[in-house]
Amino acid sequence: MIQPVLATTQNPLNIGVVGGGIGGLTAALCLARAGHHVEIFEQTEACVATGAGIQISPNASRVLHQLGLQGALMTSGFLPKATQMRSWRSGRVISETALGDAAVERYGAPYYHIHRGDLIKMLVAAATAEPNIALRLSSGVTGFEQDASGVRLVAGEHERQVDLLIGADGIHSFVRACLWGDQQADFTGNVAWRMLVPVNRLPDGRIAPNATVWWGPGKHFVHYLVNGGDYVNCVCVVEKAGWQPESWVEAGSMPELRADFAGWHRSIQELLAQADAESLFKWGLFDRAPMRSWGIDRVSLLGDACHPTLPFMAQGAAMAIEDAIVLSNCLSSGADVVAALQHYEDLRKGRTASVQRGSRRNAKVFHLSGLKAWVRDRAAARAGKHSMDRLYRYDPLIVGLDAATND
Repeated sequence: MIQPVLATTQNPLNIGVVGGGIGGLTAALCLARAGHHVEIFEQTEACVATGAGIQISPNASRVLHQLGLQGALMTSGFLPKATQMRSWRSGRVISETALGDAAVERYGAPYYHIHRGDLIKMLVAAATAEPNIALRLSSGVTGFEQDASGVRLVAGEHERQVDLLIGADGIHSFVRACLWGDQQADFTGNVAWRMLVPVNRLPDGRIAPNATVWWGPGKHFVHYLVNGGDYVNCVCVVEKAGWQPESWVEAGSMPELRADFAGWHRSIQELLAQADAESLFKWGLFDRAPMRSWGIDRVSLLGDACHPTLPFMAQGAAMAIEDAIVLSNCLSSGADVVAALQHYEDLRKGRTASVQRGSRRNAKVFHLSGLKAWVRDRAAARAGKHSMDRLYRYDPLIVGLDAATND
């Protein structure tokens, strides 16, 4: 049973959110539903999602359900039956964890696959319908300063005075750079390809209704269904030397991708053969070490702006969604703004840092070969079907409401 949001404020704040992505939109909705007034400043002309599929685990879906998005998620998303790890050449199942009804029964909320664009659309629709939210497009923040009375900012044609400012503007966050300096993100030695494959191009039943991860030497291949099951979203990660552009929109070369996965299982070959060539893109995978501090006084960060996370635990968006409701809970507690923002940071830093480290560790574990891969596979099989309990049982709806949290 999803618990109700208990945090409503007796002292509405005027809050600026920089960035109209998943984290910024979710934060605005949580804050507005708690009674605060929110302006979202998005630098682009529309809140458009780049990328393809995204996985929303129960720790995050419970927040989206509480925001009233369950119907939209059920319509546009897909409920996988299981997560499977498979061997790159033979297709042998290394480990499997039940999802579907089992996830709802165990964690109280479902596990979704959804196209990132569909999720952004439903968040934008909800934000547009919310009277406490103003969405300012073509309004990138170009400067801000703060004092004891609030934060003054300039965003496009807008000049505003707000009680606090939240930077949800991604790994290249302008807000983070203003607070802590413009430090380069770290290239992880991995390049990811993404593509979509129409299901109707594949033999019936070829793609199981699962999140499937194929482990191989120096690379791995992930696929799962999106768009209500009409498309297979594929993410193909390969170790590469040297810097790669960090972009969602660099066109990829199908011959290069096929060469990277030559000799892999026939299911992988069929996906590569039937991919929509116009959906093929690649990007370098970057992250940052966990930050010691996120915010200063009335300005703080959220999502990839403070904890950019590799995709090897499928938790990047989930962490931003968790941030959103915990931030709202802390700001609605009646505490001083500066103290509330510090409390939010204290509650979130440990968990997000753990996910960052775990995701980077998986980048190595997934790509082992030889004896090390054999040992890894045996360990994965012994880990049991409930190895994700600590991650998925976390209930951000109640974190920050009082001194007792479920970290």
